Amino acid sequence: MGHREHRRAGPRAVACAVVTVSDTRDAATDTSGALIRRALARAGHTLVDYRILKDDPEAIAAHLRGLPGSGARVVLLSGGTGIAPRDTTYEAVAGLLEKRLDGFGEIFRMLSYRQIGAPAMLSRALAGTFRGMIIFVMPGSEDAVRLAMRRLILPELGHVAGLLAMAGG
Repeated sequence: MGHREHRRAGPRAVACAVVTVSDTRDAATDTSGALIRRALARAGHTLVDYRILKDDPEAIAAHLRGLPGSGARVVLLSGGTGIAPRDTTYEAVAGLLEKRLDGFGEIFRMLSYRQIGAPAMLSRALAGTFRGMIIFVMPGSEDAVRLAMRRLILPELGHVAGLLAMAGG
């Protein structure tokens, strides 16, 4: 079966969790998290969990370890992907991944480069599988989230969730 058939066979609605990693944002100022939630709703996906977590690798990892019980098949994180000392989302997630989807980060940086130039290389966007879920980690800016959601995540969300389900995840 080719990628087109796999894509068509994937679920139309996927249970998703959204996590914003920030030391400064709250529910009223989390514009990137709101953008993700709106995009998921417009595409017909279900939100099963939404959190704002401090940029603390232990707290992020603990939350991800608890998500399989929520029914989430996809977890979308934004924030904490830069190189500042407090940016630890990459470290928290990369250590948990069972299978990495390196193409996500590579293509995200390529698309981002077309928009913002050389600063795109500072992004540590990544994706992979963990305990039956697909995890996508994006930078926290609205422009970065919009790019990742529109060009990469939403077009393949059902496809990747379906592939993981076929693998018994």
